[in-house]
Amino acid sequence: MNRPGTGRPGRDDAPDRLYTITRGRSRTGPDTPFDLVTLVVAESEPRAGMQSEHVAILELTRSPASVVEIAAELRLPVSITKVLLCDLLAAGRVSARHPRRPATTGPDILEQVLVGLRNL
Repeated sequence: MNRPGTGRPGRDDAPDRLYTITRGRSRTGPDTPFDLVTLVVAESEPRAGMQSEHVAILELTRSPASVVEIAAELRLPVSITKVLLCDLLAAGRVSARHPRRPATTGPDILEQVLVGLRNL
């Protein structure tokens, strides 16, 4: 039998902890720049007195890390991680970058691929 707080972190066994670290917020607004694959990069070092989760995020994002990687490392739900990331973004402590998408393929390239496939 699991004692309270010894089960899966960030799950229903510790809802008060999640409420505390996000100051009661459980979701971000619809205009949040964060999705699962958004790369987050620290723009500053942690400072004294910062919330421990914010410090952990800044340390994790010294090199670019995706939102889902950060959530996994913190052992927190992605929704809660996004709230924490929004705090840091608003304070200018992190930046958000979406992975580069491949250039759109023009019709000429697609035609060449089709010809090549037919020749096989």
